[in-house]
Amino acid sequence: MNPNLTTITRSKTANRSAILLIHCPDRLGLVSIVTEFIFKNNGNILYLDQHVDPQAQVFFMRVEWDLASFSIPDDKIGEYFSVLVADRLGMQWTLHFSDDVPRMALFVSKLPHCLHDILAHVEAGEWRVELPLIVSNHTTLEPVAKRMGIPFHVIPVDKDNKPAQEQQQQALLQEHKIDFIVLARYMQIVSADFISHYPSRIINIHHSFLPAFPGAKPYHSAHERGVKIIGATSHYVTADLDAGPIIEQDVVRVTHKDTVEDLLRKGQELEKIVLSRAIWMHLKRKVLVYGNRTVIFP
Repeated sequence: MNPNLTTITRSKTANRSAILLIHCPDRLGLVSIVTEFIFKNNGNILYLDQHVDPQAQVFFMRVEWDLASFSIPDDKIGEYFSVLVADRLGMQWTLHFSDDVPRMALFVSKLPHCLHDILAHVEAGEWRVELPLIVSNHTTLEPVAKRMGIPFHVIPVDKDNKPAQEQQQQALLQEHKIDFIVLARYMQIVSADFISHYPSRIINIHHSFLPAFPGAKPYHSAHERGVKIIGATSHYVTADLDAGPIIEQDVVRVTHKDTVEDLLRKGQELEKIVLSRAIWMHLKRKVLVYGNRTVIFP
């Protein structure tokens, strides 16, 4: 079985599509080869975008096609694509289906702004996602989860109990068949072992002062230095702290008239926006990770 194969069988329903994310060494005719595979099997292409890194000579592609008349069964698409196209071209690829509903876990601590924003998107039905549980190292935000009827698991973590507590977290995630995790201002460093179970599937958010203003009060330090912009960065988590592949960033201008409280308010507003954009891109299969970088398809 191809280790790149990611398939989920679904019954044929209206408006279903398949999505391929591909990267491989660049060469002539790659777009034609992939689209011909889809065309010859009665697939109607709904979206196609590609990019070539001219320095690395690597080809990147995202293609989505309608499955209504596609002649290959869902559970065979990956196998056929691998044998007929990918293997001979050295392609790395993942296959997704539009009616797959990812299962997301939220990790939180005490700060509520990102949690409230995510719950608003979920409750409004704006995201095609399931949220079976919230994990926290504090009880502070438990009432928020209770109002939404979402199970809230308090698992305190410190330097002495971290391995055991992370095992408990992993057991919960496996029990609930979690596909990806969002650290919604979870103020704990996640271990390399924990990360290894969810490569490119843990999304974090932090202010964009790093590494200039690290620590517990970056906005205070930035205010003392008279910064002119503040920002937020959302990225996939790797063992290299706060240095994983970046999904989304944004900034807002500030002036000498802004207080520390103003910076905190503006920073938290920006964090909500940037994190939500990153989650949306992940859900829509718009992100392709290559090394420590990402290709974000529009």
